[in-house]
Amino acid sequence: MATHITQSLNNETGQAVLTIKGEMMLEDALLLERIANGMLQYDEGPIIIDLADLDFLDSESAVVLKRLSDDKNFQIEGMEIFLQSAIDAAERSGSTTD
Repeated sequence: MATHITQSLNNETGQAVLTIKGEMMLEDALLLERIANGMLQYDEGPIIIDLADLDFLDSESAVVLKRLSDDKNFQIEGMEIFLQSAIDAAERSGSTTD
């Protein structure tokens, strides 16, 4: 299943939301990072990245998501336990993917 990235606005908080669905590979994660960083020109943040409907995440993508989660301008939500484990493993390995 392809990765789908949808941008919306949270009506209650006024925050921008990026909803991610499908499977995320490294190219998809890098695209998400570019989109999210580009949104900062127009939105003060934090921008919410909703991963609740993400079905698969590879380890290289976890490194990119970890980088986003460390940035105060982004708030990652909807992570299932296996996604959190993947990000924790990426953090422990100290990998960097640019």
